[in-house]
Formats: sequence, structure tokens, C-alpha cells
Amino acid sequence: MKGYTWRLAVVLVVLLAAVIYVLPTFKPGFWPYKQINLGLDLQGGMHLVMEVETEKPVKSTVERIRGDLITYLREERIGHSGIETSGETGLKIRLRDAGDLSKFEELIQENFGDDVSVRSSSEKSGDLVVEIGLTEERAGEIREQAVEQAVQTIRNRIDEFGVTEPDIRVQGQRRILVQLPGVEDMGRAKELIGRTAQLEFRLVLEEIRGQQDPGDRVSPETEILESSETARGESRKYLVRKYASPTGAHVQDARVQIGQRFGEPHVTIDFNRKGARIFERVTAENVNERLAIVLDDKVYSAPVIQEKISGGSARITGQFSMEEARDLAIVLRAGSLPAPVNIIEERSVGPSLGHDSIRMGLISMIVGGILVVLFMLLYYQMAGLIANLALALNILLIAAGLAAFGATLTLPGIAGIILTIGIAVDANVIIFERIREEYRLGKSPGAAITAGFQRAAVAVLDANVTTLIAALVLFQFGTGPVKGFAVTLSLGVVASLFTALFVCRLIFDYLYSLRRWKTLSI
Repeated sequence: MKGYTWRLAVVLVVLLAAVIYVLPTFKPGFWPYKQINLGLDLQGGMHLVMEVETEKPVKSTVERIRGDLITYLREERIGHSGIETSGETGLKIRLRDAGDLSKFEELIQENFGDDVSVRSSSEKSGDLVVEIGLTEERAGEIREQAVEQAVQTIRNRIDEFGVTEPDIRVQGQRRILVQLPGVEDMGRAKELIGRTAQLEFRLVLEEIRGQQDPGDRVSPETEILESSETARGESRKYLVRKYASPTGAHVQDARVQIGQRFGEPHVTIDFNRKGARIFERVTAENVNERLAIVLDDKVYSAPVIQEKISGGSARITGQFSMEEARDLAIVLRAGSLPAPVNIIEERSVGPSLGHDSIRMGLISMIVGGILVVLFMLLYYQMAGLIANLALALNILLIAAGLAAFGATLTLPGIAGIILTIGIAVDANVIIFERIREEYRLGKSPGAAITAGFQRAAVAVLDANVTTLIAALVLFQFGTGPVKGFAVTLSLGVVASLFTALFVCRLIFDYLYSLRRWKTLSI
């Protein structure tokens, strides 16, 4: 009796755990566990294909090199008449003294290494024009990194947004596929995903109101940015320094807070250690100057620096709604996109289509299950009834596994469950035929059951383990529908091994050994 007690306890514990995990799917809120997640094809949602403007980060890199080069040339006292862009990856520098060429080449090699190369040099109007540019290898790396960073940033934003089991992957060289099951506010989701959210802090040189002309005050080191707000119906613009410090890359945390005076939401940001040092230095060196908080080339506010700001915190104010402030905090925490992304394909899957898919999938599963149950009952009699009970437990365990691991059930996943029904029955057929052979040799029911399970176990394990390996490979390297199929197939294989070799054996032993039944109904 002791041998049955511990095995019965294991089965009851597994059954209880399965019920606990499955119940919230049918009665939400009944237990503090998640429901089974449904994929895009079952519950509807959003399908987006986005393209990354990979040339933008290349141009930004060239602009940063240009800014650094101005500083280096000044420090090395190399005279020049200006630096111009040349194509997408190059710069032209007009050196006043041709004798500075070797010194200039050493400066390039020392500060930029193999990322930048000197392409050519020529005499023009008394100056030596030197053309430098990013190497093709470096430009290719920047484009590839931009796509990888965009995927990670989008994934971080979606995780903050709260979408369950999104599908985000690269297509081709610069396209990203995004599938968001269960999303209802599609406009907000698109805004959150596609927002570049490049945060910068720029020193303000002058505020430009209305149609005022800044004249000659614009230089290669400055630019004009518009304000995100208008004052008395007039747009405001700011003449700011082109090079930012610090930036959104230095943001460690961002959160929404409510103003004490007017009750308006604003976003408070905390810099990391490096950003805090930069912010402290910039504010210390520019007391009584204005510092513009720029987000996606729009000035949200431009407060006057009253004193050195220590502690590494800043605040972004504006006419935000609470939802806008929350979304802004999300994109700042998740990081800015390295380049703008454009939506080139958009498709929404309606819930009605998902409900039809669920209905047809369930119908096919029920019809297939009924046919299998009838066959097992007619062909294997009492043993068939035991197999059918194990099959029902098998399906329950698959559903519990989906809920416990937070996996997503897709239409191919339903196909995996249907295939699992066949796999589970196949294991029982192998065991039952082996028991029949032993019983025909004249063994008692108990001896036939013991020998049948022992000799069939190896074949059942071999078949199921090889199937499990194939399912795990599909899960590791597959995407989308293939992964959904692999999830249910893997869960089904593990469940069928447990029910066939453990649960069925327990029932057989109880009926034919403990009760000492004289005949074997198989």
C-alpha cells in the first residue's frame, strides 16, 4: 500500500497545481495567477513593419566627429578656413598651411583610429583641402548597431507598456517586425513605439520670438530649434549650441510627478554617475545662462541656471496630460531610438477573427479527441478508459503549463495540442500491445502489466525524447507561429510521458494488483 500512497500523492499534487493555474483562464480573479495568453491570431492586436533610417546615425556620427575635430584643431593650433560635409560619411577641411598635413594625419589617427581615414588632399585657392571620412566597415557597423539598438529599445518600451508576449524581430537589413497581441489603443502604441525620444540639454544663446530674424548669429556650431509651446499665439524659437551635454544616454530613471502649485504632471529624470558629473559641470560653468531641455528637436523648457546643480536630477515640464507624461517617462527609461523609424506596413487583427480561429481550433480538437476516445474505448475496453482519463489529464497539464510559464497560445499552438493527443495515445498503444503480448503468454494480469510497462518504457521514452528535442530546436530557432507550435508540442510531450508511464501505471496497479482482479480487460 505504501508504494501506491506516494505515487497517488504526486498525482494529486500535480492535479491540484494544474487546476490552480488553469482556473483564472475560466474565472478571472479566482486565483492570483495569470490567464493563458492568447497570440495575435487568436485575440487580435497590431501588426507593424517598421524601417529604421540607418543613415541618420551615420550622419550624426560624422557631425560629432566634426565637432570634436574643431576642438582638436584649436588645441593643436592647426589653422583652417572651415569644415564642410562631403556626402554622407565625409568631411572637407581647408588647411591654411600645407605643412600641417602630416600633423593633421597624426591627429586623425590618434583620436579616431581606424574609424576615420584620410581620403584625398588637393590645393584650392591657396588652401590645402583634405577630405576625411568614415571607413565603409565603420559605417556598416553603425547601421547594424542602429537596427539592433532600435529592436532593444522598442522591446523595452513595449515591456513598460505592459503588452504580454510581443513578437519583435529583425527582417532583412533595416526592417523590424512588431506584433502586439491584445492591444486596443493602437494609436498610443504606435506613438510610443515610433517616438525617437532623443533627449538633449543645450545652452541657449538667444530666444527668437515671432518672425524675428536671427541674422548672422547662426553659425556652424549653432542652430535654431522651435519651442513645443506657443506664447500668445506666437511661435517661439531658440538659438542654441549644436552640441549637447548631457543627453538621454545619461538618463538612469524617469518618473511622473505632480506639481505642488498647479497640480500639473511633469517628468523628473535622474542621471547616472557620468551624466550627473557632466550636468554639474555644465551648470557650474553657465550660471545665469539658460539651458534648453530638448526632446526630438523641440524645446520643452529653457530655464535659467540659478546655481550649480548637484545630485544629478532635472525636470521636464510642459502642457502634458497624465497619459502623455507617463508615455514620456516610459520612452526616457527605455532609451531613445538611435534613428527615426517609419511604419511601412500596418495591419490590425480584429477580435472577431481571433474568436473564429479559437472556435474552429476547438472544434477540430474536440472532434479529433472524440474519435480517439471512441477508438480507445472500443478497441482496448477498460484499458482504453484508463487511457482516455490520462488523455484528459494530459490536456489539463498542457493548459496549466501555458499559464504557469506565461507562454502564448497561438493557432499553430492549438495544432500542437491536437498532435499531442496523437502522441499521448501512441504511447498508450505501445504499452497496451506489449501488455497483451505478455498476457497471451499466460502471465497473470499483474505480471503482464509489470512486464508490459517495463519493456515498453524504453520505446516510449525514445519516441518522446526525440520529438521533444525536435520541438526544442523549433522553439530555439523558430519565430512567431513556429515557436507557438513548439511550445505546446514540448509541453504535450512532457505531459504525455508523465500520464502514460506514471498515471496509467498507477491506475493499472491499483485495479489489477491491489484488488486482485482475475481478468485483464485490454
